[in-house]
Amino acid sequence: TGPQLNAQLEAWLSQVQSTKRPARAIIAPHAGYTYCGSCAAHAYKQVDPNITRKIFILGPSHHVPLSRCALSSVDIYRTPLYDLRIDQKIYGELWKTGMFERMSLQTDEDEHSIEMHLPYTAKAMESHKDEFTIIPVLVGALSESKEQEFGKLFSKYLADPSNLFVVSSDFCHWGQRFRYSYYDESQGEIYRSIEHLDKMGMSIIEQLDPVSFSNYLKKYHNTICGRHPIGVLLNAINELQKNGMNMSFSFLNYAQSSQCRNWQDSSVSYAAGALMVH
Repeated sequence: TGPQLNAQLEAWLSQVQSTKRPARAIIAPHAGYTYCGSCAAHAYKQVDPNITRKIFILGPSHHVPLSRCALSSVDIYRTPLYDLRIDQKIYGELWKTGMFERMSLQTDEDEHSIEMHLPYTAKAMESHKDEFTIIPVLVGALSESKEQEFGKLFSKYLADPSNLFVVSSDFCHWGQRFRYSYYDESQGEIYRSIEHLDKMGMSIIEQLDPVSFSNYLKKYHNTICGRHPIGVLLNAINELQKNGMNMSFSFLNYAQSSQCRNWQDSSVSYAAGALMVH
């Protein structure tokens, strides 16, 4: 229910410091709030509602094979807190590029990678709730060159301080049900190995180099479900850095749904971080 959810979000946010505000972009998880709500708060606390007017939400596609990016066909996303308006003007600009397809209503409703960010977005922006719009983008399984193209396209939006990018991603999905069981025994218990693997990826993201991130994924195949939205963000940042913009990214929190100790266990990791422009 609305009041219950509102109280939960409030509690999580109240426990966190805003050290990286105003964030220009955040990376945050999209699992059930019981698992990752407190982790996500670390990212959302860095959002400054006083300056943010447009929020791009980039989420990976879990249900439909998609080789490009897709836009929603609705005008409004409902949340238990209040309705969020999709920015039709920016959607128009994106359509014009010919690089996007349309999400079916079914896909839109089935996909949780964007949906899970809507209540948190609403909560973070509550004090200015009639003054902002959202731009949801479903990101497909992009090739590296497509990540670069989309990065270039979004870089001009990322350059604007009144825009915020929310990049939706969980980190390692480990265990038989995810068909991923990388284990480096030198790290100790399985969950330590997972953490080491994730943190390696996180520190590569903090270096803001899309090529290193691609190489890391090729080497370890870490099951980071939002790797393509992250790739798009890194390429957008890269584009702006070439034009002399100075930015830094820091992860603020890391968590696992449970601690894996044997081959029967499984877990999903979560990380929250923020991009600052200096």
